[in-house]
Amino acid sequence: MSRQKLGQHFLNNPAWQSRILEKLPSAPSDIWIEIGAGQGQLTRHLSKRARRLIAIETDPALAENLRTEISAHPNEWPNVEIAEGDVLSLDLLALTRKAGLAENEKFRVYGNLPYYITSPILHHLFQWSDRIASIHIVIQLEVAQRTAAKPRSRDYGYLSVACQYYGHPEISFKIPPGAFRPPPKVDSALVSMSLPGERVNLSVRDDASFLRFVQVCFAHKRKTLRNNLRPQDSDENVLNALAESGLSRDSRAEELSLAQFANLNAHFRQKLDS
Repeated sequence: MSRQKLGQHFLNNPAWQSRILEKLPSAPSDIWIEIGAGQGQLTRHLSKRARRLIAIETDPALAENLRTEISAHPNEWPNVEIAEGDVLSLDLLALTRKAGLAENEKFRVYGNLPYYITSPILHHLFQWSDRIASIHIVIQLEVAQRTAAKPRSRDYGYLSVACQYYGHPEISFKIPPGAFRPPPKVDSALVSMSLPGERVNLSVRDDASFLRFVQVCFAHKRKTLRNNLRPQDSDENVLNALAESGLSRDSRAEELSLAQFANLNAHFRQKLDS
């Protein structure tokens, strides 16, 4: 399958590569995972600033090309291991442990992500949020804006809450289509996300259950929380949970902060359990 069919575009422009590298942490003791190594545009540079780099590539032909290049020029690709496969099926913590990550260490992630599976990849990464120091991803600008959006803004939604629950996403800069080959039809952006996020400040018992609750709250964005939550419980219990959380009966999901979502979730679950 061609790289374009896989939803990826090569970042071949040296100037934009340099801009991205300037934004990435540079500590020789770090272990990095690169998602979507492609032709190795960033791989060689990342390897020189890390103790170990695990470069994930799903395209068998590209993965083999990288192995051949590394074997032919080992001094230019120090400390690189090619992990062939779909990132969504890989145990990233196991890969880093195999590369020498100690129990008290964290690893970093860089990726030029396929636009159509950005959200699944982020959720896959969040499984290991306690062991990830930072995530740096090149993604579609529209999605980047959603990751960093704040309450009451147009782009604020479930993805905003999920990303800010686990990390602190910031848009470093926009990247034009011409930086890629083949050029995508949309603008892109580098998003840098330091971890942990608001999760450490919230009393949430079950991450997965909390995020499912947030998804329900945003199920129909034009509807109120009352209407979105009513299929989950009686209208009386929903209204009581809203009132006990200090929210009006007409509140909408896009108005709530992460702390308010956590508080409402706790009151709502209490009503369900009673």
